[in-house]
Amino acid sequence: MTDTLLELIDRTHGPATVREWWQSGGSPLRAHGLPPSAVPVFLSWLSQRSRRPVLALLADPEATFSDSQSWLSPRAVVFPAVETLPFDRLAPDEETVRRRLEAIDALGQGGPIVCFSSWTALTRPTLSREALRRWTFTLKPGDRQPLSELTARLVVLGYRREPLVQSRGEFSLRGGILDIFPPDLRRPVRAEYFGDDLESLREFELESQGSVGSVAQLRVLPAAEVLLTPQAVQLAEASLADLDLNGTLAEVRDDWTADVERLRAGAYFDGVEGFQSYLEPDQPTLFDHLPADAILVLVDSARNLRLAEQREQELADLVAVEVDRGELPRNLRSGLVDITQLQARVGSWLSLEVVQGEDVATLDLGFRPVDAYAGRIDQFAEQVRLLSRAKGRVLVATQQERRLRELLEDRDLYPAAGLFVAGQTELTPGLIVLGNQPVAQGFGIPEVQLEVYGDSDLFGGLRQRVRRGVVRARSTTWELDFAPGDLVVHVDHGIGRFAGMRLIGEGGQAREYMHLEYADGDRLFVPVEHLDRVQKYVGGGDAQPRLQRLGSGEWDRAKRKVRESVEEVARDLLDLYSKRQLVEGHAYSADGPWQQELEQSFPYEETPDQVRVMEEIKADMEDSRPMDRLLCGDVGFGKTELAVRAAFKAVIDSKQVAILVPTTVLAQQHYMTFVERLRPFPMRVEMLSRFRTETQAADVLRRLRTGEVDIVIGTHRLLQKDVQFRDLGLVILDEEQRFGVMQKEKLKQLRASVDVLSLSATPIPRTLHMSLAGIRDLSVIQTPPEERLPIKTFVTADDDDLIKEVIQRELQRGGQVFYVYNRVQTIKKAEERVKRLVPHARVVVGHGQMPEHQLAEVMLKFVKGEADVLVCSTIIESGLDISNANTIVVVDSHRMGLAQLYQLRGRVGRAGQRAYAYFLYNPTRSFTESADKRLDVISELHDLGSGFKLALKDLEIRGAGNLLGVEQHGAIAAVGLELYNSMLREAVESQRTGIPVEAPSTLTLDLPLEHFLPREYVPDEKLRLQVYQDLAAVEDEDGLEAAERNLADRFGKPPAPVRNLLFALRVKQLARRAGLTAIETDGEWLVLRLSAGWGGDERRIEAQFRSILHVRFGKVRISLRQAGSQWKERLLDVLGEVARLGRVQVAAVG
Repeated sequence: MTDTLLELIDRTHGPATVREWWQSGGSPLRAHGLPPSAVPVFLSWLSQRSRRPVLALLADPEATFSDSQSWLSPRAVVFPAVETLPFDRLAPDEETVRRRLEAIDALGQGGPIVCFSSWTALTRPTLSREALRRWTFTLKPGDRQPLSELTARLVVLGYRREPLVQSRGEFSLRGGILDIFPPDLRRPVRAEYFGDDLESLREFELESQGSVGSVAQLRVLPAAEVLLTPQAVQLAEASLADLDLNGTLAEVRDDWTADVERLRAGAYFDGVEGFQSYLEPDQPTLFDHLPADAILVLVDSARNLRLAEQREQELADLVAVEVDRGELPRNLRSGLVDITQLQARVGSWLSLEVVQGEDVATLDLGFRPVDAYAGRIDQFAEQVRLLSRAKGRVLVATQQERRLRELLEDRDLYPAAGLFVAGQTELTPGLIVLGNQPVAQGFGIPEVQLEVYGDSDLFGGLRQRVRRGVVRARSTTWELDFAPGDLVVHVDHGIGRFAGMRLIGEGGQAREYMHLEYADGDRLFVPVEHLDRVQKYVGGGDAQPRLQRLGSGEWDRAKRKVRESVEEVARDLLDLYSKRQLVEGHAYSADGPWQQELEQSFPYEETPDQVRVMEEIKADMEDSRPMDRLLCGDVGFGKTELAVRAAFKAVIDSKQVAILVPTTVLAQQHYMTFVERLRPFPMRVEMLSRFRTETQAADVLRRLRTGEVDIVIGTHRLLQKDVQFRDLGLVILDEEQRFGVMQKEKLKQLRASVDVLSLSATPIPRTLHMSLAGIRDLSVIQTPPEERLPIKTFVTADDDDLIKEVIQRELQRGGQVFYVYNRVQTIKKAEERVKRLVPHARVVVGHGQMPEHQLAEVMLKFVKGEADVLVCSTIIESGLDISNANTIVVVDSHRMGLAQLYQLRGRVGRAGQRAYAYFLYNPTRSFTESADKRLDVISELHDLGSGFKLALKDLEIRGAGNLLGVEQHGAIAAVGLELYNSMLREAVESQRTGIPVEAPSTLTLDLPLEHFLPREYVPDEKLRLQVYQDLAAVEDEDGLEAAERNLADRFGKPPAPVRNLLFALRVKQLARRAGLTAIETDGEWLVLRLSAGWGGDERRIEAQFRSILHVRFGKVRISLRQAGSQWKERLLDVLGEVARLGRVQVAAVG
């Protein structure tokens, strides 16, 4: 008989009784003796041994589901609650819908599976079992079905048709290529059709849109929990007539009328879920998908039911209030299932109720909590030694397996280590087993002398790392879209306006051009193969440049001025770099065990960028040259954690660390973060700011001098003369650009001898980062943490009722609210308004003009959750991280800049919760055109659309100014960000090498060919323009071949005009290499113009291709008649020879 964990549970009295109970099919059973940490293990045992589905209803199903991943060998799913309410008219979170659909699908298939859910989650209806069975379908190569039927079916299933698939629940059709992203898959799938026949199925990557491998079949689940089938819409028609819109506000009536019309037309829209009770009056729930042999486990059911009933009553009250205010129609169905209805159905299955505490009248399941040691390894080792001697069993499941093994071996305990599998790994008496698994808390089973420990029990506070399943294309790969009317920069002709794409030409020579408009009615048509010369104009802020006049010389003058400016910047940067190379500093030791322990205790999964940047910082610190690294990353991307690790590394080497921040509030935030993260280690963290009394400050200063303080966090107070360190090794600067000139001078002196790490939440342009590689140490974090959801953003009129509802909603889900009011003189009125609207809310006020100690108390209260609403000025804009605050209301948002609004918005949505941002404006006042435009852009911010990217670009210009000097803003505005960056790169390169960087000469290309992307091949205008840009940017033959494969994969077999376009691009590359200035068609001749500096032997070209060409005065004239049908191949041969002869000449001269 073996001793696996599941077999040990088999031998205990409680579970043995449970086995008899389900085998006999008895009445509901009540039990105790199951602490929360043991719930996933017990449910796994129950499901595997009974070979049945198990549905567990708990207070926090998602947390328990996360904890279950280490224990469950059968499948586990979670059926979460939907955050939005049916009458919100807001779309639920994509990831929540995905998980709910995955759960009902998995449960319906029967067999051993554990589903975690809650009473609240069950109140929201889902798809009926019949609808799921009927509408789910499978695709296999060889299937025959008209594509029109298939796409119509996808629309009914809730899929959104898009030009490009970028997230779940989307599909795209281009010719015979159908891309689908079902909700249960990690990657989307591409189906290639020939007519109505399905030829192949391939998975593809969102980033590149390129295929990665074949799949045998594709099962397509619905993408929504409500289906607009003709029958459902017809059913809803009669009931919707009962809606009484007479008492509603005018705009509410308009909105509801429009939604009802959309519903009648069978069209999906945000918030269609609110009509589910009309489309499916039976209101199917998760219970409808639960097989008859399933087991229900109700954990702490009385308390959870009480909370669910309380929520039900609060929502009923809310609906009544909104109906009275005219914000909802009368006779509206709530869209939720009554708790009493759900309770009545529990009797249909075997149910086990687990109560908390020791109720002697119930069955004891035999599990107990274990003691937490939280860093007291000696006591833990002693307990384990005693248990081992008494032939007890010990299992430690930890992410820090190697570190713990070392700690135990130091104390003469030698555990068996490896991967732990609940149903296979033996737990032998007297043996200590280490499993490399992320388990938060353990449990004990005294009956079999087993104790299980997790990371929290041993190291204190480690939570399991959670990765959400949200899959989206990364925003960092996207270029700015061109839209007609946008300003653009042509590298050779200057700033113009994009008017659209034009197809020009006939008689087999049609091609597509980008149409640009310039001053005085000038027009320029740019061939698509030269789109790499055109960039979107981004000049920062509200820059409104004049359009250039073609041929006037003013563009060349503007470029010349900017070139002089960037050469000066490049000189300064190189000068600073060379000085730093000569200084000798402290080289830190390589990472030790404590460093690993700190990093393992980080409660989230690091992003790849965080891992890479940390390696860069450590490499700098371990080098004897002083570090001067700038770390850029968006708000909430994890810069502070990297600062904690760098500071820790310095202290381990007996060095002191100073952390400078621009505001006292931020100092307090960092102080709390550092104290919390370093709690298990013998390190002394102090704060020096106006939050400290004079006595406290004097004590901190004394201990800094004697070396008793390891890390000090403070404002510019740290730069004063009375601050002396015993051995300062590292300075961390947060938002350095916000310090004054005098303070920056002091920092410059510091940089000479100690390591400096600067943090900035203002992103740096990627191209600028590349320009400065090697002379300014820059690290950029571009990947957001995976649990961050897009923030729902609303731009709307300021209204008392709206504010009241917004705050109440957030408080109902246990969250907190930022209320931003940026006029300090009247902020008291804003506080009174919030208190009047939401009397039960605990409201505090914070702004930069308050006495520091008072502001400190306010912020501390809010951080600790002792206040619900923080009425504040924009002091929260930089750095504050309050994970429980997930709604922000900004009053008079039109008065603020785009970058400022973007950063304010980044204060919420930082804990994997859906966040909401409300930007309010005064509807009675008119405001400037630029403010109006800003509000338009803000409303797009929740989507990763062009508004989002423009806000980023606006911020990048700020970032470039911070890095290179604010005076560079004018230079950027003159030529646009992208051209400025490339000019800076050339200036740096030429000054570093001493060789001028020559810009590639312009090339005119005019071939007697029809070459373009037909609209039927790439139907979407924006996508077609993007493909043109990608093709024009290809630089070599390998890139062209890859582009050709990519086109065939994404859009199908290229037609003749596309093949001709690829040929034209190949000719362009070879012509550049050969040093040509133009290839033109002149009647029956192709004319190749050699550049003045070519220098090859013209006679050798003529000799080799005598039958088809002649060379005169720097022109190679190829006869199309003589070359015949092979003229394309012969042209490539000629270009190759021209390039070779040019190289031969250069080599001979060299």
